Amino acid sequence: MGNTIRALVAFIPTDRCQNYVVRDLQEMPLDKMVDLSGNQLRRFPVLVCSFTELVKLYLSDNHLNSLPPELAQLQNLQILALDFNNFKALPQVVCTLKQLCILYLGNNKLRDLPGELSLLQNLRTLWIEANCLTQLPDVVCELSLLKTLHASSNALRLLPSQLQRLRELRTIWLSGNLLADFPAVLLHMPFLEVIDVDRNSIRYFPSLAHLSNLKLVIYDHNPCRNAPKVRKGVRRVGRWAEETPEPDPRKARRYALAPAPPPPLLPPSRVAAAVCQGPNSSTS
Repeated sequence: MGNTIRALVAFIPTDRCQNYVVRDLQEMPLDKMVDLSGNQLRRFPVLVCSFTELVKLYLSDNHLNSLPPELAQLQNLQILALDFNNFKALPQVVCTLKQLCILYLGNNKLRDLPGELSLLQNLRTLWIEANCLTQLPDVVCELSLLKTLHASSNALRLLPSQLQRLRELRTIWLSGNLLADFPAVLLHMPFLEVIDVDRNSIRYFPSLAHLSNLKLVIYDHNPCRNAPKVRKGVRRVGRWAEETPEPDPRKARRYALAPAPPPPLLPPSRVAAAVCQGPNSSTS
C-alpha cells in the first residue's frame, strides 16, 4: 500500500479505515504478501482470509486485540507480524498456522503464551520483546526448530532449565529484563552463537570460554564486577571488553609443559670485563 494512501488513512475515523483497506485488496497479490501495517485498524479485514496462498502477512502498528477464526484458512502463511498492537493474549487461531516460520509478537501486552503454540513446529524465529512476561513461557521450550529468540524488555528474572532442549537455538536476546544472575541454563548450551544480556542486574559473570560456538556476548549496563571470560575471537560488548579473553586451554597447557628458556646472555661489555679479571679475581 502506497504512502499516499497511508497518509490519508491517518485522517480517517478508524471505523472507516477498513473500507479503504479492503478497497485496495480486491485480488491476491502477486508477491503473496499483504502489508496492513500502520493503518489504525481495530478489526482485521476478513477479506484477506480468502487469499489462501498468502505467505506473508504484516499487521504491525495497529489497534488489534483479536483475530477472526477465518484466519485459519491461511495455511500457507510463513511470516506473521502482530507487533505493536493491543493483544493481551495470543489469539488461538494463530496456533493453527502450522507453516509459520517467523512470528512477531513484540510490543503488545502479553503475560503468557498458550500451550497450543507448540503446534508451530516450523517456527524458527520468535519475537516476544516488550511485553509483560515475568517468566519465559514453558511452551517456548517445545519449539524444537527455534533458532532466534527475542525476549528483551520484559520482566524476566530467570530462564527455565528446559530451554537447553532447543538445540537449534543460535541467538538469544534478553536485554532489559530483571536478571540478577547470568542464566545458568545458557552455560549448558554450547551451540549458542549470540547471547545478549545487556541492561539487566547481573553482578558476576561465570566463564563462557567453554561455549565453543559463541561469537558475540553483549553484557553492557550491568553492575558486574568482571567481564565474562570467552574464547579467543569472541567479541564482547561491555565493560572491560578490551581485555584479553581467556586463552585457549590447549595453548595454556602447551606453555606449561615447555622447557624453561636459557638464561639471558651477558652484554658484550660485561663479557670483556669477566675475561680481563680472570677466574680468581674478586669484585668489590
